[in-house]
Amino acid sequence: MEYACGVIHMEFRGRLKGISKNWITGKWDILFETQEDVTSVIQKISEKELTVSFRIFRKKRSLDANAYYWQLLSRLAEALGISKSRAHNLMLIRYGQQEEYDGRLVYVVVPDTPDGAERAFEADTYHIKPTSEVKAGQDGTLFRTYKMLRGSSTYNTKEMSELIHGLVSECRQLGIETMTPDQIHEMMRLYEQHIMRDKKAPSISAP
Repeated sequence: MEYACGVIHMEFRGRLKGISKNWITGKWDILFETQEDVTSVIQKISEKELTVSFRIFRKKRSLDANAYYWQLLSRLAEALGISKSRAHNLMLIRYGQQEEYDGRLVYVVVPDTPDGAERAFEADTYHIKPTSEVKAGQDGTLFRTYKMLRGSSTYNTKEMSELIHGLVSECRQLGIETMTPDQIHEMMRLYEQHIMRDKKAPSISAP
């Protein structure tokens, strides 16, 4: 219940139990049921002219899995004192999925220098994971082999769940508050439903 400028605003969850007509006054009596305690406001609204509105109850949507990932990632980056891009790459390196082309893993080579490694960790348009393989070019320059990683926007439910659980684990180690296991499970269930709806949606092709 809220008070503003002498106006009382009350909102509660309830269920319509009955409607009947008062044949003496010609008006309608509407009966609602609620589990909430409304006694504090009854005297204030009794016999007063009210503006009444109804709407179907809808459960508040849980936070979308992708949105939750980026929200939690921001907290992790802040706690570690690093950029969000770097935090994202670290999570993909530890819990992400490798890129494949025609059933084969994709690799790239990057100069094996501090600057090359820094650029890889800060990249936001591509994601790569360093390996232990280092080879010298014809001019003697050393190049490290990196595995290409897929962006999280391509993940299915299982892959996204692994990424989020990995991120949650990292955050909990730093004392960052996260969703409970049950909340995460429900969030991923809704994520799966969203993916299935997208798969069933008809595609439109240009002529």
